[in-house]
Amino acid sequence: MRTSFLQDLYLQRPVTFTVLICILSVLPWIAMGDFSTKGEPREAAVAISMLESGNFILPTSYADEFAYKPPMAHWLMALCSLPQGYVSEFTSRLPSALAFIVLIGFILAFFGKRVNKFQEAFIATCLLITCAEIHRAAMTTRVDMLLTMFMVVGLIQLYRWEEFQELKGLPITIPLLLGCAVLTKGPVGIILPLFVFGVYLLILNKYRFFTIVKALFYIGLSSLFLPMLWYIAAWRQGGEEFLNVVIAENFGRFFHLETPLIDYKLGHENGVWYNFMTLMVGFIPWTFLFIFSLFALKIHKPNSSLKAIWKKAWTRIRSMEKVRLFSLVALVCILFFYSIPSSKRSVYLMPAYPFIALFLAQYMIYLAEYKTKVVRFFAVFMFTVVSIATLALGLTMAGLIHPVSLVEPYSQEAHVLYTVETITGMITSPNLLTISIFILLFASVCTLGYQMFRKIYIKILYAIFALMFCVNLLIDGVIMLGERRSKTTRFFAEQIKKDYPLGKDNVFVMNHPLEYKNLYSLNFYLGDIFHNFEEVQPQEGFFLSGDKDLEKVIKKYEDLYTFTPLTSTEREVQEDVRQIVVLSRFIRKP
Repeated sequence: MRTSFLQDLYLQRPVTFTVLICILSVLPWIAMGDFSTKGEPREAAVAISMLESGNFILPTSYADEFAYKPPMAHWLMALCSLPQGYVSEFTSRLPSALAFIVLIGFILAFFGKRVNKFQEAFIATCLLITCAEIHRAAMTTRVDMLLTMFMVVGLIQLYRWEEFQELKGLPITIPLLLGCAVLTKGPVGIILPLFVFGVYLLILNKYRFFTIVKALFYIGLSSLFLPMLWYIAAWRQGGEEFLNVVIAENFGRFFHLETPLIDYKLGHENGVWYNFMTLMVGFIPWTFLFIFSLFALKIHKPNSSLKAIWKKAWTRIRSMEKVRLFSLVALVCILFFYSIPSSKRSVYLMPAYPFIALFLAQYMIYLAEYKTKVVRFFAVFMFTVVSIATLALGLTMAGLIHPVSLVEPYSQEAHVLYTVETITGMITSPNLLTISIFILLFASVCTLGYQMFRKIYIKILYAIFALMFCVNLLIDGVIMLGERRSKTTRFFAEQIKKDYPLGKDNVFVMNHPLEYKNLYSLNFYLGDIFHNFEEVQPQEGFFLSGDKDLEKVIKKYEDLYTFTPLTSTEREVQEDVRQIVVLSRFIRKP
Protein backbone atom coordinates (compact mmCIF):
# COMPACT_ATOMS: atom_id res chain seq x y z
CA MET A 1 0.00 0.00 0.00
CA ARG A 2 1.49 3.32 -1.08
CA THR A 3 1.78 6.09 1.47
CA SER A 4 0.93 9.71 0.75
CA PHE A 5 3.69 12.17 -0.03
CA LEU A 6 3.36 13.94 3.33
CA GLN A 7 3.28 10.67 5.26
CA ASP A 8 6.33 9.43 3.36
CA LEU A 9 8.16 12.69 4.07
CA TYR A 10 7.29 12.44 7.79
CA LEU A 11 8.47 8.82 7.97
CA GLN A 12 11.66 9.24 5.96
CA ARG A 13 12.74 12.81 6.72
CA PRO A 14 10.87 14.02 9.80
CA VAL A 15 13.21 16.96 10.52
CA THR A 16 12.87 18.22 6.94
CA PHE A 17 9.10 17.78 7.16
CA THR A 18 8.94 19.71 10.43
CA VAL A 19 11.17 22.50 9.15
CA LEU A 20 8.88 22.89 6.12
CA ILE A 21 5.90 23.24 8.47
CA CYS A 22 7.81 25.90 10.44
CA ILE A 23 8.67 27.80 7.27
CA LEU A 24 5.04 27.81 6.12
CA SER A 25 3.85 28.90 9.56
CA VAL A 26 6.02 32.03 9.81
CA LEU A 27 8.03 33.13 6.76
CA PRO A 28 5.16 34.09 4.41
CA TRP A 29 3.56 36.26 7.10
CA ILE A 30 6.35 38.29 8.70
CA ALA A 31 6.35 40.77 5.83
CA MET A 32 2.63 41.33 6.22
CA GLY A 33 1.52 43.98 8.65
CA ASP A 34 3.08 47.24 9.79
CA PHE A 35 4.52 47.83 13.23
CA SER A 36 1.77 48.64 15.71
CA THR A 37 3.56 48.29 19.07
CA LYS A 38 6.46 50.19 20.56
CA GLY A 39 8.78 47.18 20.98
CA GLU A 40 9.21 46.14 17.34
CA PRO A 41 10.04 49.56 15.82
CA ARG A 42 12.31 50.37 18.77
CA GLU A 43 14.49 47.34 17.99
CA ALA A 44 14.30 47.82 14.21
CA ALA A 45 15.40 51.46 14.49
CA VAL A 46 18.68 50.32 16.07
CA ALA A 47 19.41 48.30 12.91
CA ILE A 48 18.64 51.39 10.81
CA SER A 49 21.13 53.38 12.86
CA MET A 50 23.78 50.68 12.42
CA LEU A 51 23.45 50.70 8.63
CA GLU A 52 23.35 54.48 8.31
CA SER A 53 26.02 55.42 10.87
CA GLY A 54 28.34 52.43 10.51
CA ASN A 55 28.43 52.19 14.32
CA PHE A 56 27.86 48.51 15.14
CA ILE A 57 29.03 48.74 18.78
CA LEU A 58 26.68 51.18 20.49
CA PRO A 59 24.53 52.92 17.89
CA THR A 60 22.00 55.50 18.95
CA SER A 61 18.43 55.74 17.72
CA TYR A 62 15.31 57.66 18.67
CA ALA A 63 16.83 60.98 19.64
CA ASP A 64 20.26 59.77 20.78
CA GLU A 65 18.97 56.81 22.80
CA PHE A 66 21.27 53.78 22.72
CA ALA A 67 19.84 50.27 22.81
CA TYR A 68 18.87 48.78 26.16
CA LYS A 69 20.01 45.32 25.06
CA PRO A 70 23.23 43.90 23.52
CA PRO A 71 23.43 44.03 19.72
CA MET A 72 23.25 40.43 18.41
CA ALA A 73 19.63 40.71 17.24
CA HIS A 74 20.32 44.12 15.71
CA TRP A 75 23.43 42.81 13.93
CA LEU A 76 21.33 40.06 12.38
CA MET A 77 18.58 42.51 11.41
CA ALA A 78 21.16 44.71 9.71
CA LEU A 79 22.71 41.70 7.98
CA CYS A 80 19.32 40.54 6.69
CA SER A 81 18.64 44.08 5.46
CA LEU A 82 21.91 44.51 3.55
CA PRO A 83 20.75 42.89 0.26
CA GLN A 84 17.87 45.35 -0.11
CA GLY A 85 19.73 48.26 1.47
CA TYR A 86 17.16 49.23 4.09
CA VAL A 87 15.44 47.81 7.17
CA SER A 88 11.86 46.64 6.65
CA GLU A 89 9.31 44.77 8.71
CA PHE A 90 10.32 41.54 6.96
CA THR A 91 14.07 41.86 7.44
CA SER A 92 13.72 42.96 11.07
CA ARG A 93 11.43 40.02 11.90
CA LEU A 94 13.49 37.51 9.90
CA PRO A 95 16.05 36.72 12.68
CA SER A 96 13.23 35.70 15.04
CA ALA A 97 11.59 33.53 12.37
CA LEU A 98 14.88 31.82 11.47
CA ALA A 99 15.70 31.27 15.16
CA PHE A 100 12.28 29.62 15.56
CA ILE A 101 12.92 27.28 12.63
CA VAL A 102 16.40 26.34 13.91
CA LEU A 103 15.05 25.79 17.42
CA ILE A 104 12.27 23.43 16.29
CA GLY A 105 14.68 21.45 14.08
CA PHE A 106 17.15 20.99 16.95
CA ILE A 107 14.41 20.04 19.41
CA LEU A 108 13.02 17.34 17.11
CA ALA A 109 16.46 15.92 16.35
CA PHE A 110 17.49 15.99 20.02
CA PHE A 111 14.35 14.44 21.51
CA GLY A 112 13.73 12.15 18.54
CA LYS A 113 17.01 10.28 19.05
CA ARG A 114 16.58 9.88 22.80
CA VAL A 115 12.97 9.13 23.69
CA ASN A 116 11.51 5.65 23.21
CA LYS A 117 8.65 6.88 21.02
CA PHE A 118 9.65 9.24 18.23
CA GLN A 119 6.01 10.27 18.12
CA GLU A 120 6.47 12.04 21.47
CA ALA A 121 9.25 14.20 20.02
CA PHE A 122 7.16 15.03 16.95
CA ILE A 123 4.09 15.93 19.01
CA ALA A 124 6.29 18.08 21.27
CA THR A 125 7.43 20.09 18.24
CA CYS A 126 3.84 20.35 16.98
CA LEU A 127 2.90 21.79 20.37
CA LEU A 128 5.64 24.41 20.06
CA ILE A 129 4.71 25.31 16.48
CA THR A 130 1.04 25.87 17.29
CA CYS A 131 1.08 27.22 20.88
CA ALA A 132 0.36 30.93 21.24
CA GLU A 133 3.53 32.19 22.97
CA ILE A 134 6.15 30.57 20.74
CA HIS A 135 4.24 31.34 17.54
CA ARG A 136 3.83 34.98 18.52
CA ALA A 137 7.50 35.38 19.42
CA ALA A 138 8.56 33.84 16.09
CA MET A 139 6.70 36.59 14.24
CA THR A 140 8.01 39.70 16.00
CA THR A 141 11.02 42.00 15.91
CA ARG A 142 12.25 41.20 19.39
CA VAL A 143 15.24 39.49 20.98
CA ASP A 144 13.34 36.80 22.91
CA MET A 145 13.09 34.08 20.24
CA LEU A 146 16.75 34.52 19.36
CA LEU A 147 17.72 34.28 23.03
CA THR A 148 15.56 31.17 23.46
CA MET A 149 17.19 29.49 20.48
CA PHE A 150 20.76 30.19 21.67
CA MET A 151 19.99 29.09 25.24
CA VAL A 152 18.06 25.92 24.39
CA VAL A 153 20.51 24.79 21.69
CA GLY A 154 23.32 25.64 24.13
CA LEU A 155 21.66 23.43 26.77
CA ILE A 156 21.35 20.63 24.19
CA GLN A 157 25.07 20.91 23.42
CA LEU A 158 25.88 20.83 27.15
CA TYR A 159 23.81 17.65 27.49
CA ARG A 160 25.61 16.07 24.52
CA TRP A 161 28.98 17.08 25.98
CA GLU A 162 28.24 15.10 29.11
CA GLU A 163 26.57 12.29 27.17
CA PHE A 164 29.37 11.65 24.66
CA GLN A 165 32.51 13.16 26.22
CA GLU A 166 31.76 12.99 29.96
CA LEU A 167 32.87 16.61 30.51
CA LYS A 168 36.25 16.04 28.82
CA GLY A 169 37.54 18.73 26.51
CA LEU A 170 35.15 21.55 25.62
CA PRO A 171 33.36 21.71 22.24
CA ILE A 172 33.71 25.19 20.74
CA THR A 173 29.98 25.26 19.96
CA ILE A 174 29.09 25.62 23.67
CA PRO A 175 30.95 28.90 24.42
CA LEU A 176 29.94 30.17 20.99
CA LEU A 177 26.22 29.57 21.62
CA LEU A 178 26.24 30.87 25.19
CA GLY A 179 28.37 33.85 24.17
CA CYS A 180 25.80 34.68 21.48
CA ALA A 181 23.06 34.36 24.11
CA VAL A 182 24.85 36.98 26.24
CA LEU A 183 25.23 39.21 23.19
CA THR A 184 21.47 38.89 22.69
CA LYS A 185 20.22 39.84 26.16
CA GLY A 186 23.02 39.97 28.69
CA PRO A 187 24.56 37.73 31.39
CA VAL A 188 21.39 35.65 31.79
CA GLY A 189 22.51 33.91 28.59
CA ILE A 190 25.32 32.23 30.57
CA ILE A 191 23.99 32.20 34.12
CA LEU A 192 20.73 30.35 33.45
CA PRO A 193 22.17 27.53 31.25
CA LEU A 194 25.00 26.94 33.73
CA PHE A 195 22.49 26.86 36.60
CA VAL A 196 20.39 24.25 34.77
CA PHE A 197 23.40 22.16 33.75
CA GLY A 198 24.97 22.33 37.22
CA VAL A 199 21.78 21.13 38.94
CA TYR A 200 21.46 18.34 36.36
CA LEU A 201 25.02 17.14 37.01
CA LEU A 202 24.45 17.17 40.76
CA ILE A 203 21.26 15.10 40.47
CA LEU A 204 22.98 12.76 38.02
CA ASN A 205 25.43 11.97 40.86
CA LYS A 206 28.06 10.78 38.39
CA TYR A 207 30.84 13.32 38.98
CA ARG A 208 32.65 14.73 41.96
CA PHE A 209 31.57 18.18 43.11
CA PHE A 210 34.97 19.67 42.23
CA THR A 211 34.73 18.25 38.70
CA ILE A 212 31.31 19.88 38.24
CA VAL A 213 32.52 23.25 39.53
CA LYS A 214 35.58 23.10 37.28
CA ALA A 215 33.46 22.27 34.23
CA LEU A 216 31.04 25.13 34.93
CA PHE A 217 33.95 27.53 35.51
CA TYR A 218 35.59 26.67 32.19
CA ILE A 219 32.29 26.98 30.33
CA GLY A 220 31.50 30.33 31.92
CA LEU A 221 34.98 31.75 31.36
CA SER A 222 35.21 30.66 27.72
CA SER A 223 31.66 31.87 27.00
CA LEU A 224 32.50 35.36 28.28
CA PHE A 225 35.28 35.98 25.76
CA LEU A 226 33.16 37.21 22.82
CA PRO A 227 30.67 39.23 24.93
CA MET A 228 33.45 40.96 26.86
CA LEU A 229 34.93 42.28 23.62
CA TRP A 230 31.66 44.05 22.96
CA TYR A 231 31.04 45.16 26.56
CA ILE A 232 34.49 46.77 26.78
CA ALA A 233 34.07 48.50 23.41
CA ALA A 234 30.57 49.69 24.35
CA TRP A 235 31.76 50.95 27.75
CA ARG A 236 34.56 52.93 26.10
CA GLN A 237 31.99 54.52 23.82
CA GLY A 238 29.05 54.95 26.21
CA GLY A 239 30.89 55.48 29.49
CA GLU A 240 28.99 55.77 32.76
CA GLU A 241 25.59 56.10 31.07
CA PHE A 242 26.09 52.71 29.40
CA LEU A 243 27.10 51.10 32.71
CA ASN A 244 24.01 52.51 34.42
CA VAL A 245 21.75 50.87 31.83
CA VAL A 246 23.64 47.55 32.03
CA ILE A 247 23.36 47.49 35.83
CA ALA A 248 19.68 48.44 35.77
CA GLU A 249 18.66 45.99 33.04
CA ASN A 250 20.61 43.00 34.36
CA PHE A 251 20.84 43.47 38.11
CA GLY A 252 18.16 46.04 38.96
CA ARG A 253 15.44 43.81 37.47
CA PHE A 254 16.71 40.65 39.14
CA PHE A 255 17.49 41.89 42.64
CA HIS A 256 14.58 44.38 42.98
CA LEU A 257 17.05 47.31 43.13
CA GLU A 258 16.17 50.98 42.86
CA THR A 259 17.48 52.44 39.59
CA PRO A 260 17.54 56.23 39.92
CA LEU A 261 20.40 56.59 37.40
CA ILE A 262 18.23 55.67 34.39
CA ASP A 263 15.43 57.81 32.99
CA TYR A 264 12.83 55.10 32.38
CA LYS A 265 10.89 52.52 34.40
CA LEU A 266 11.97 48.90 34.30
CA GLY A 267 8.33 47.80 34.62
CA HIS A 268 6.79 44.30 34.27
CA GLU A 269 6.58 43.79 38.05
CA ASN A 270 4.42 40.79 38.94
CA GLY A 271 4.12 38.08 41.57
CA VAL A 272 5.19 34.44 41.27
CA TRP A 273 1.64 33.46 40.24
CA TYR A 274 2.16 35.43 37.02
CA ASN A 275 4.62 32.85 35.64
CA PHE A 276 2.15 30.00 35.95
CA MET A 277 -0.69 32.07 34.52
CA THR A 278 1.38 33.05 31.48
CA LEU A 279 2.39 29.43 30.92
CA MET A 280 -1.27 28.47 30.76
CA VAL A 281 -2.00 31.30 28.34
CA GLY A 282 1.16 30.60 26.35
CA PHE A 283 0.17 26.99 25.64
CA ILE A 284 -3.31 27.89 24.38
CA PRO A 285 -5.20 26.05 22.87
CA TRP A 286 -3.58 22.95 24.40
CA THR A 287 -4.16 24.29 27.90
CA PHE A 288 -7.84 23.43 27.46
CA LEU A 289 -7.04 19.78 26.76
CA PHE A 290 -5.15 19.48 30.02
CA ILE A 291 -7.85 21.31 31.96
CA PHE A 292 -10.46 18.92 30.53
CA SER A 293 -8.26 15.94 31.45
CA LEU A 294 -8.31 16.94 35.13
CA PHE A 295 -11.97 15.89 35.30
CA ALA A 296 -10.97 12.37 34.23
CA LEU A 297 -8.37 11.94 36.96
CA LYS A 298 -9.13 9.81 39.98
CA ILE A 299 -7.57 11.24 43.12
CA HIS A 300 -6.86 8.79 45.91
CA LYS A 301 -6.00 9.74 49.44
CA PRO A 302 -2.34 8.80 50.05
CA ASN A 303 -1.72 6.14 52.66
CA SER A 304 1.93 7.08 53.18
CA SER A 305 3.51 9.98 55.04
CA LEU A 306 4.81 13.04 53.21
CA LYS A 307 8.37 11.86 53.83
CA ALA A 308 7.64 8.48 52.24
CA ILE A 309 5.87 10.13 49.30
CA TRP A 310 8.82 12.48 48.73
CA LYS A 311 11.30 9.59 48.97
CA LYS A 312 9.34 7.57 46.42
CA ALA A 313 9.05 10.58 44.10
CA TRP A 314 12.77 11.28 44.38
CA THR A 315 13.56 7.65 43.54
CA ARG A 316 11.34 7.87 40.46
CA ILE A 317 13.00 11.11 39.39
CA ARG A 318 16.48 9.59 39.76
CA SER A 319 15.43 6.56 37.71
CA MET A 320 14.02 8.60 34.78
CA GLU A 321 15.53 8.42 31.31
CA LYS A 322 18.41 10.88 31.15
CA VAL A 323 16.73 13.09 28.57
CA ARG A 324 13.56 13.30 30.67
CA LEU A 325 15.56 14.00 33.81
CA PHE A 326 17.42 16.76 31.98
CA SER A 327 14.13 18.19 30.69
CA LEU A 328 12.57 18.11 34.16
CA VAL A 329 15.59 19.84 35.70
CA ALA A 330 15.58 22.45 32.92
CA LEU A 331 11.92 23.40 33.25
CA VAL A 332 11.99 23.49 37.08
CA CYS A 333 15.21 25.52 37.20
CA ILE A 334 13.99 28.01 34.59
CA LEU A 335 10.68 28.53 36.40
CA PHE A 336 12.49 28.92 39.71
CA PHE A 337 15.07 31.31 38.26
CA TYR A 338 12.43 33.62 36.79
CA SER A 339 10.38 33.55 40.00
CA ILE A 340 13.15 35.49 41.77
CA PRO A 341 13.23 38.82 39.88
CA SER A 342 10.52 41.41 40.37
CA SER A 343 10.30 41.88 36.61
CA LYS A 344 8.30 39.06 35.02
CA ARG A 345 7.14 38.68 31.43
CA SER A 346 5.71 35.74 29.56
CA VAL A 347 8.58 35.69 27.05
CA TYR A 348 11.15 35.14 29.82
CA LEU A 349 9.81 31.59 30.26
CA MET A 350 10.19 30.60 26.61
CA PRO A 351 13.41 28.54 27.18
CA ALA A 352 11.29 26.22 29.37
CA TYR A 353 8.68 25.58 26.66
CA PRO A 354 10.54 22.84 24.71
CA PHE A 355 11.15 20.84 27.90
CA ILE A 356 7.57 21.28 29.10
CA ALA A 357 6.36 20.24 25.64
CA LEU A 358 8.11 16.87 25.93
CA PHE A 359 6.12 15.96 29.05
CA LEU A 360 2.90 17.35 27.59
CA ALA A 361 3.43 15.23 24.46
CA GLN A 362 3.87 12.13 26.59
CA TYR A 363 0.67 12.99 28.46
CA MET A 364 -1.24 13.59 25.21
CA ILE A 365 -0.29 10.14 23.90
CA TYR A 366 -1.43 8.66 27.22
CA LEU A 367 -4.78 10.44 26.87
CA ALA A 368 -5.16 9.20 23.28
CA GLU A 369 -4.52 5.63 24.40
CA TYR A 370 -6.26 5.41 27.78
CA LYS A 371 -8.49 8.48 28.25
CA THR A 372 -10.12 8.69 24.85
CA LYS A 373 -13.21 10.52 26.12
CA VAL A 374 -11.01 13.50 27.09
CA VAL A 375 -9.50 13.68 23.59
CA ARG A 376 -12.94 13.36 22.03
CA PHE A 377 -14.40 16.09 24.24
CA PHE A 378 -11.50 18.40 23.39
CA ALA A 379 -11.94 17.61 19.69
CA VAL A 380 -15.65 18.45 19.90
CA PHE A 381 -14.77 21.68 21.71
CA MET A 382 -12.23 22.73 19.06
CA PHE A 383 -14.49 21.61 16.22
CA THR A 384 -17.39 23.65 17.60
CA VAL A 385 -15.38 26.81 18.31
CA VAL A 386 -13.58 26.86 14.97
CA SER A 387 -16.72 25.87 13.04
CA ILE A 388 -18.60 28.81 14.55
CA ALA A 389 -15.67 31.12 13.74
CA THR A 390 -15.50 29.78 10.18
CA LEU A 391 -19.25 30.22 9.73
CA ALA A 392 -19.05 33.78 11.09
CA LEU A 393 -16.16 34.50 8.73
CA GLY A 394 -18.14 33.16 5.78
CA LEU A 395 -21.25 35.16 6.69
CA THR A 396 -19.15 38.30 7.12
CA MET A 397 -17.53 37.67 3.76
CA ALA A 398 -20.99 37.37 2.23
CA GLY A 399 -22.11 40.60 3.95
CA LEU A 400 -24.80 38.89 6.01
CA ILE A 401 -23.43 39.92 9.41
CA HIS A 402 -21.71 43.14 10.46
CA PRO A 403 -19.14 42.68 13.27
CA VAL A 404 -19.00 46.40 14.09
CA SER A 405 -22.68 46.47 15.02
CA LEU A 406 -22.15 43.37 17.16
CA VAL A 407 -19.27 44.97 19.05
CA GLU A 408 -20.84 48.42 19.57
CA PRO A 409 -23.11 47.39 22.49
CA TYR A 410 -20.05 46.18 24.42
CA SER A 411 -17.48 48.87 23.59
CA GLN A 412 -17.68 52.49 22.55
CA GLU A 413 -13.89 52.90 22.35
CA ALA A 414 -13.13 54.53 18.99
CA HIS A 415 -9.92 52.59 18.42
CA VAL A 416 -11.66 49.25 19.13
CA LEU A 417 -14.46 49.97 16.66
CA TYR A 418 -11.98 51.18 14.06
CA THR A 419 -9.92 47.99 14.45
CA VAL A 420 -13.01 45.81 14.03
CA GLU A 421 -14.06 47.90 11.03
CA THR A 422 -10.64 47.51 9.39
CA ILE A 423 -10.55 43.74 9.88
CA THR A 424 -14.13 43.48 8.61
CA GLY A 425 -13.18 45.45 5.50
CA MET A 426 -10.46 42.93 4.71
CA ILE A 427 -12.93 40.05 5.07
CA THR A 428 -15.78 41.62 3.07
CA SER A 429 -13.38 42.53 0.24
CA PRO A 430 -11.26 39.37 0.25
CA ASN A 431 -8.21 38.88 -1.92
CA LEU A 432 -6.97 35.53 -3.21
CA LEU A 433 -4.93 34.95 -0.05
CA THR A 434 -7.90 35.47 2.28
CA ILE A 435 -10.07 33.14 0.21
CA SER A 436 -7.30 30.50 0.16
CA ILE A 437 -6.93 30.66 3.95
CA PHE A 438 -10.69 30.36 4.36
CA ILE A 439 -10.72 27.24 2.14
CA LEU A 440 -7.84 25.68 4.10
CA LEU A 441 -9.58 26.43 7.39
CA PHE A 442 -12.82 24.89 6.13
CA ALA A 443 -10.93 21.81 4.91
CA SER A 444 -9.19 21.40 8.29
CA VAL A 445 -12.55 21.57 10.09
CA CYS A 446 -13.93 18.89 7.78
CA THR A 447 -10.82 16.74 8.32
CA LEU A 448 -11.24 16.93 12.08
CA GLY A 449 -14.90 15.98 11.76
CA TYR A 450 -13.95 12.98 9.60
CA GLN A 451 -11.30 11.79 12.08
CA MET A 452 -13.77 12.17 14.96
CA PHE A 453 -16.15 9.90 13.05
CA ARG A 454 -13.39 7.27 12.56
CA LYS A 455 -12.42 7.42 16.27
CA ILE A 456 -8.68 6.89 15.79
CA TYR A 457 -7.65 9.17 18.62
CA ILE A 458 -4.01 9.79 17.78
CA LYS A 459 -5.15 10.89 14.31
CA ILE A 460 -7.71 13.14 15.97
CA LEU A 461 -4.83 14.87 17.78
CA TYR A 462 -2.96 15.33 14.51
CA ALA A 463 -6.13 16.71 12.92
CA ILE A 464 -6.38 19.26 15.74
CA PHE A 465 -2.74 20.25 15.12
CA ALA A 466 -3.61 20.80 11.44
CA LEU A 467 -6.66 22.80 12.48
CA MET A 468 -4.58 25.04 14.74
CA PHE A 469 -2.02 25.51 11.98
CA CYS A 470 -4.81 26.84 9.74
CA VAL A 471 -6.22 28.99 12.55
CA ASN A 472 -2.79 30.59 12.90
CA LEU A 473 -2.78 31.24 9.15
CA LEU A 474 -6.11 33.04 9.55
CA ILE A 475 -4.81 35.07 12.48
CA ASP A 476 -1.54 36.02 10.78
CA GLY A 477 -2.82 36.50 7.23
CA VAL A 478 -6.12 38.25 7.95
CA ILE A 479 -6.87 39.19 11.56
CA MET A 480 -3.44 40.53 12.61
CA LEU A 481 -2.92 42.15 9.22
CA GLY A 482 -6.12 44.15 9.72
CA GLU A 483 -5.35 44.85 13.37
CA ARG A 484 -1.90 46.22 12.52
CA ARG A 485 -3.25 48.27 9.65
CA SER A 486 -5.73 49.94 12.00
CA LYS A 487 -2.94 51.00 14.38
CA THR A 488 -0.03 51.80 12.09
CA THR A 489 1.56 55.25 11.90
CA ARG A 490 3.05 54.55 8.47
CA PHE A 491 0.32 56.45 6.60
CA PHE A 492 0.76 59.51 8.81
CA ALA A 493 4.54 59.34 8.34
CA GLU A 494 4.14 59.19 4.55
CA GLN A 495 1.73 62.12 4.63
CA ILE A 496 3.90 64.50 6.64
CA LYS A 497 7.03 63.57 4.67
CA LYS A 498 5.16 64.51 1.50
CA ASP A 499 3.57 67.71 2.82
CA TYR A 500 6.40 69.16 4.92
CA PRO A 501 10.18 69.51 4.45
CA LEU A 502 11.19 67.03 7.14
CA GLY A 503 14.89 66.26 7.08
CA LYS A 504 17.54 64.47 9.08
CA ASP A 505 18.39 67.59 11.09
CA ASN A 506 15.09 69.38 11.77
CA VAL A 507 12.73 66.87 13.45
CA PHE A 508 12.66 66.89 17.25
CA VAL A 509 10.92 64.99 20.04
CA MET A 510 11.09 64.72 23.80
CA ASN A 511 12.99 61.66 24.96
CA HIS A 512 12.12 61.36 28.62
CA PRO A 513 9.97 58.20 29.02
CA LEU A 514 9.21 58.93 32.66
CA GLU A 515 7.35 62.09 31.62
CA TYR A 516 6.49 61.82 27.90
CA LYS A 517 5.42 59.04 25.55
CA ASN A 518 7.97 57.96 22.95
CA LEU A 519 6.81 57.59 19.35
CA TYR A 520 8.90 54.56 18.33
CA SER A 521 6.71 53.46 15.42
CA LEU A 522 6.63 56.92 13.87
CA ASN A 523 10.39 57.18 14.33
CA PHE A 524 10.89 53.97 12.32
CA TYR A 525 8.62 55.03 9.46
CA LEU A 526 10.32 58.42 9.24
CA GLY A 527 13.72 56.72 8.98
CA ASP A 528 15.04 57.25 12.54
CA ILE A 529 15.53 61.01 12.10
CA PHE A 530 14.41 62.20 15.54
CA HIS A 531 16.61 64.46 17.70
CA ASN A 532 16.32 65.24 21.40
CA PHE A 533 14.66 68.61 21.82
CA GLU A 534 15.79 69.11 25.43
CA GLU A 535 19.44 68.39 24.69
CA VAL A 536 19.80 70.27 21.40
CA GLN A 537 17.63 73.34 22.27
CA PRO A 538 17.38 74.23 18.52
CA GLN A 539 16.44 77.56 17.02
CA GLU A 540 13.61 76.19 14.88
CA GLY A 541 12.29 73.00 13.33
CA PHE A 542 9.47 70.49 13.48
CA PHE A 543 8.23 68.89 16.69
CA LEU A 544 6.30 65.64 17.11
CA SER A 545 4.47 64.55 20.24
CA GLY A 546 1.18 63.37 21.62
CA ASP A 547 -1.43 66.10 22.07
CA LYS A 548 -1.40 65.81 25.86
CA ASP A 549 2.40 65.85 25.92
CA LEU A 550 2.42 68.89 23.63
CA GLU A 551 0.40 70.82 26.19
CA LYS A 552 3.05 70.05 28.84
CA VAL A 553 5.89 71.02 26.49
CA ILE A 554 4.24 74.32 25.53
CA LYS A 555 3.68 75.16 29.19
CA LYS A 556 7.28 74.32 30.07
CA TYR A 557 8.86 76.25 27.20
CA GLU A 558 6.33 79.04 26.66
CA ASP A 559 8.93 81.70 27.52
CA LEU A 560 11.48 80.35 25.04
CA TYR A 561 9.56 78.92 22.05
CA THR A 562 6.46 79.41 19.97
CA PHE A 563 4.76 76.18 18.84
CA THR A 564 2.36 76.15 15.88
CA PRO A 565 0.41 72.90 15.29
CA LEU A 566 0.38 71.90 11.61
CA THR A 567 -1.39 68.54 11.36
CA SER A 568 -2.26 65.51 13.43
CA THR A 569 -3.39 61.90 13.23
CA GLU A 570 -7.11 61.31 12.79
CA ARG A 571 -7.27 59.14 15.92
CA GLU A 572 -5.18 58.17 18.91
CA VAL A 573 -1.99 56.22 18.27
CA GLN A 574 -2.21 53.04 20.32
CA GLU A 575 1.38 51.79 20.80
CA ASP A 576 1.31 52.70 24.53
CA VAL A 577 0.96 56.36 23.49
CA ARG A 578 -2.85 56.58 23.60
CA GLN A 579 -2.73 60.14 22.31
CA ILE A 580 -3.38 61.97 19.06
CA VAL A 581 0.04 62.66 17.52
CA VAL A 582 0.60 66.28 16.49
CA LEU A 583 3.21 67.72 14.13
CA SER A 584 4.09 71.30 15.09
CA ARG A 585 6.49 73.92 13.82
CA PHE A 586 8.47 75.74 16.50
CA ILE A 587 10.73 78.76 16.55
CA ARG A 588 12.81 80.20 19.34
CA LYS A 589 11.66 83.56 20.62
CA PRO A 590 14.09 86.50 20.21
